[in-house]
Amino acid sequence: MILRRFVMLVVCTFILCASVMAQAPANPSAANPSSANPSPANPSAANAMPSVVVVPPAAQPSANFDPQAATEAYLAQIPPAAKARSDAYFEGGYWLILWDFLYGIVVVLILLHFRWSSGMRDRAEKMTRFKPLQTIIYWLQYLIVTSILGFPIGVYEGYFRERQYGLATQTFGPWMGDQLKGLGVSAVLGAIIAVLLFGVVRKLERSWHIWASIVTLLFLIFVVLIAPIYIVPIFNKVHRLDNPKVTVPIISMARANSIPVNDVYEIDASRQTTRMSANVSGFGQTMRITLNDNLLRRGSLEEIQAVMGHEMGHYVLNHIPKDIEFFLIVIVAGFAFLRWSLEWSLGKWGEKWGIRGIGDTAVLPLVVLILSIFFFVLTPILNTHIRTAEREADMYGLNASRQPDGFAQAAIHLGEYRKMSPGPVEEWIFFDHPSGRNRILAAMKWKGENLKLFEGGAK
Repeated sequence: MILRRFVMLVVCTFILCASVMAQAPANPSAANPSSANPSPANPSAANAMPSVVVVPPAAQPSANFDPQAATEAYLAQIPPAAKARSDAYFEGGYWLILWDFLYGIVVVLILLHFRWSSGMRDRAEKMTRFKPLQTIIYWLQYLIVTSILGFPIGVYEGYFRERQYGLATQTFGPWMGDQLKGLGVSAVLGAIIAVLLFGVVRKLERSWHIWASIVTLLFLIFVVLIAPIYIVPIFNKVHRLDNPKVTVPIISMARANSIPVNDVYEIDASRQTTRMSANVSGFGQTMRITLNDNLLRRGSLEEIQAVMGHEMGHYVLNHIPKDIEFFLIVIVAGFAFLRWSLEWSLGKWGEKWGIRGIGDTAVLPLVVLILSIFFFVLTPILNTHIRTAEREADMYGLNASRQPDGFAQAAIHLGEYRKMSPGPVEEWIFFDHPSGRNRILAAMKWKGENLKLFEGGAK
């Protein structure tokens, strides 16, 4: 779900930005920036996944329908070379989690050990006496320095690796332009939250960690609210979809599930990526249903309806409010850990690093270091929370769309960049969605219990 990933990005904008250029819109599975004159990759040639997935004989409705056999039949449609490729891509991501973590630690230790951070603070103080403006100037310096230091790993992950696996469609120039757009968004959002949080720390020395948690959560909600209207269009063109074959069933499904929308929108994600996605995002007047053009181009009508049923499930099951509650707990725990760690760390090394105290902007690299460790350790827990919500949305989508075969087709297309059949421990640690195998199996079990809905099913 794009919105949930965006929530995670906002939470980490201030506290996990040691490699901002690597983490901004470099990941084309999110709502990526747009570009002019891209050089499209050929997904069929690059990934060899079936563009039009047919229902295999073993998955056809019959009196002897076997969900496990139907699942295996769907998985057998994936060419061995494509499976090996997606497995290699996804498993390589395990190592990148570690390397990103270690690389980020090296970056912040450089800023602390060589007193670059305190130097940036001193420079900001020479430019103005106004504390909020000092914070903004420091933040912009920090953002530029960490972006430059993080660029090597960012350009590998976001550009070369994505093109290597046939998932990116941009040449380097447009891709780099997108990174600069992402840098601009990070500059604005980061400046706002930095001023707010450092203001809280300076005025509420004893209880700053509690109030900082509240401020962070409110800021997160604000960004989620405005993102579909004001942030996404910075990166992509979004317009109303006028194809009745697609829109009429989707709007009908939305109305049947009490989702207050009258239009369906299309986003031109193919300018950056070959990935297929959709989402229901925003609150109130900013609520909208959006499909990317890869899904419209490559997915069957059944697949599109299944995907949209899943996304509507997130809305109807109140996953956004539940995410806010969950992330509030995580944020409170993170700030509590941060307070204790900062007091201990500054007591030992604060003078050596030139940091005057918790309210000193020069403390930011240390904040990033501590919370990077916190969130790195928390990875399986965060993934489990998201994966649980995704599984709930899967089941809701199946009941809403009644398209189990379309759902299986979507799982196969997502298998272009996700490992389809991981082990249970592997899935628990690294997967923020159910594995493709488990999603297809769930769809086939649903189909097996509802054969009467399909022509040729058991009587």
